[in-house]
Amino acid sequence: HEPPYQGLPFEEFTFVDGEKAVRFAVEGEEFILHLDTYIITRAPALSEEERNRLVLAKNEPASWLQPAGAEEGEVLSPDRRWFAFISDYNLWLRSTTDGRSVQMTADGIEDYKWRVGGSRVSGAKWSPDSFKLAIMKVDYRNTPKVPLIHYLRPLEEVEWVHDNRAGMPRYQRELFIVDILSKRQVRVDLGKEPDQHRFRDILGWRADGSEMLFTRRNRGGNKLDLMAANPTTGSTRVILTETQETYIPSGFFVRPPGLTLLEDGQRFIWMSERDGWYHLYLYNLDGTLLRRLTEGAFPVLRVVAVDEERGWVYFIAHADQRRPYDTHLYRVNLEGEGFQRLTEAPGQHALASYVFTRHPALVLSRLSWPEGVQFAPSKEFFLDTHSSIDRPPTVELRRADGTLLQTLSRANIDGLREELKWSPPEEFVVKAADGETDLYGLLFKPYDFDPNKKYPVIEYIYGGSQATLWPNTFTIDGQPLMAKLPPALAQLGFIVFGVDSRGTPHRGKEFQDVGYGNGGGHVIPDHVAALKQLAEERPYMDLNRVGIYGYSSGGSFTLRALLLAPDVYHVGVAGATAGGWGGRVPQVVDNLKGKLLLILATSDINIFFAESMKLVDALIQADKPYDLLVIPDQDHFSSRVGRSGRYMQDAIRRYFQEHLKQ
Repeated sequence: HEPPYQGLPFEEFTFVDGEKAVRFAVEGEEFILHLDTYIITRAPALSEEERNRLVLAKNEPASWLQPAGAEEGEVLSPDRRWFAFISDYNLWLRSTTDGRSVQMTADGIEDYKWRVGGSRVSGAKWSPDSFKLAIMKVDYRNTPKVPLIHYLRPLEEVEWVHDNRAGMPRYQRELFIVDILSKRQVRVDLGKEPDQHRFRDILGWRADGSEMLFTRRNRGGNKLDLMAANPTTGSTRVILTETQETYIPSGFFVRPPGLTLLEDGQRFIWMSERDGWYHLYLYNLDGTLLRRLTEGAFPVLRVVAVDEERGWVYFIAHADQRRPYDTHLYRVNLEGEGFQRLTEAPGQHALASYVFTRHPALVLSRLSWPEGVQFAPSKEFFLDTHSSIDRPPTVELRRADGTLLQTLSRANIDGLREELKWSPPEEFVVKAADGETDLYGLLFKPYDFDPNKKYPVIEYIYGGSQATLWPNTFTIDGQPLMAKLPPALAQLGFIVFGVDSRGTPHRGKEFQDVGYGNGGGHVIPDHVAALKQLAEERPYMDLNRVGIYGYSSGGSFTLRALLLAPDVYHVGVAGATAGGWGGRVPQVVDNLKGKLLLILATSDINIFFAESMKLVDALIQADKPYDLLVIPDQDHFSSRVGRSGRYMQDAIRRYFQEHLKQ
């Protein structure tokens, strides 16, 4: 029957019966829609095992999403029989049917422990037959420890954590394959190269289980090997090697998936930045390069789907030269021909990167974002959910060749425009400090903006090589707290902007390598150049009242802005910083003229509180006034969510209102 409102009464569905029907739920009851007749019947009850299998099959969800019944950090076996997890530093298995747990290892200790979790790439991977598990073991025994003090316990408690600062002895990652029947541990040979640092990521297994695939990275970060390990002996071979004169980007924000295995079991697609741009290459698993699939002055971001039967590779890329941060779906055939763009509207059709943290409140998956491309299991159709900064999300159903079949939904923002007087941020392009390179950013204005008035200016900065500032989407849901502030601060009577300087990702190797080896010395000149160019064409921007804020890398660059450009930036809020400059307390605190608020979390192991205190002491020794907000017993991530996050947000607002709106 017709629902009593417009649109479908459910948001998710699952293909069943060989894609001849879909299963969905409405008001707690489940139904089957038969696609040949469009008759709807009540769905039969499912066993727990069947339900687990059904949930996992939904639109081929990404491997890092938690399957039904899984606890945080657990990894489900392909046969759906076992969850792998860590308890008391050791590997255990938990049955999906009766819940019993079986201990697999007994040699794990606090400083030499097994690890299932990690990023979406480096975590444990089951063999296709579910009898073996590739897993890492982390050795911290030679890594120094530093104290964290928990002030909010009934009596203060000291927790000793491993020192991850630059220059300290690093922990070592070891790689094992555990047989779950015999509990035998096979150590994988990582080689004996003197400059080898550690293996980087467990990528997966060949379809027949004959080899486990992983990457190995040298300590200098400019050499990456794709490796294959024999699961019985632990012996390894190098499939291919990537090298760069500078470094190969890695990290949560910029590391591409890298490897896509084909169903024929003999070939794979590899992402490489060897020519200065990330592109796709087709290889045999013996390491033979078959052919290059994509080329051009743009980066491929990731492979979305491969249709081997029809010979197509579908991928996300920044290939629009006019709008280099837009993301679109493209395809090319396995012969490297037929390159084609499949999505149309400007904006984001899939986000450029995913953010992963160890704090549940900040874990962002593709389901958290409004934008994305999702293929049907048949690879004949895809859903395109897209938006831009001035266009709300739209969902379209398209054929695999990009042909539009139907617009399924389009958000209505009439109330936003008419009642709240909303207007989108302004996109801008300026030149970097070199006078040649284009930089892109966004500028936010108050809802009652008057071009004849003078407005104080606030810049939001990050500046690190890990990420760009803006997703350039209509909504900022899922973005870190700091990225949500610009539109809110603008409504308080500020002009707020952000720009991605040289050294950030998604613009090619040459653009990013500007920051290599110079400690980020280009960042503040780029941002100053952007600010001055914006103000030249916008006389309503008051350059006598300029603030800046950021967190983590953005906090360090906020402090740098106040110290290196004290006549440009007058007020700064720097979160989670020890000052930058390679972790050393800067020697230029005498330059500080403006107002500075430091926001520090006492349990931050990314920026140790003790290091931040050295910065505070440097300010005291230089007789420089500063303000300080301390967030007790919170770490680098949890300090930005919940009550503490809201308090931080209010503190930033108050500080700028007090010192910029005079």
